[in-house]
Amino acid sequence: MSYPDPFRTQRELLILRHAKSDWDSGTATDFARPLAKRGRRDAPRIGAWLYREGLVPDQIISSPAERARQTALLVCRCLDLDRRCIRWAPEVYEAGLNTLLETLARCPQPANTVLLVGHNPGLEQLLRYLAGDDLEPPEKAKLLPTAAVARLEMPADWSVLEPGCAHLLALTRPRQLAD
Repeated sequence: MSYPDPFRTQRELLILRHAKSDWDSGTATDFARPLAKRGRRDAPRIGAWLYREGLVPDQIISSPAERARQTALLVCRCLDLDRRCIRWAPEVYEAGLNTLLETLARCPQPANTVLLVGHNPGLEQLLRYLAGDDLEPPEKAKLLPTAAVARLEMPADWSVLEPGCAHLLALTRPRQLAD
């Protein structure tokens, strides 16, 4: 994967919760649960929005759980990125805050935009930690419903992420986007 200007210090993190999963799929494990019809519709909708906004990541990290895997692949297709660009990170599945921070710390320093595809409650914990007081939780709704993406302006070093170090630029949900 090619990286943009290494002298640019602004970094962005895109936190994407997997799209809606199919609870009635009959799969034996949580890990194997696939996307539902709505999830297969919403993931490309978010991918197309990222593309229109010029938010093509330099680094993609995804949980390998089936619903996250399918979400990452559908988004990459919309971004015109090869699936080999995705780093499948088993530690992201069921990850808490510290594991997600450690995962981000391993991002290559030249990566200016990172897309992290994973699961709640870990992703919401990460978003609250990074955005701190910059974050106003929605009333009567989840902070990161399925297929929602949070766009954060990050500090220059992926390995030094302190509480409140990021600035929330946008929180986009698929239902906000036109078909």
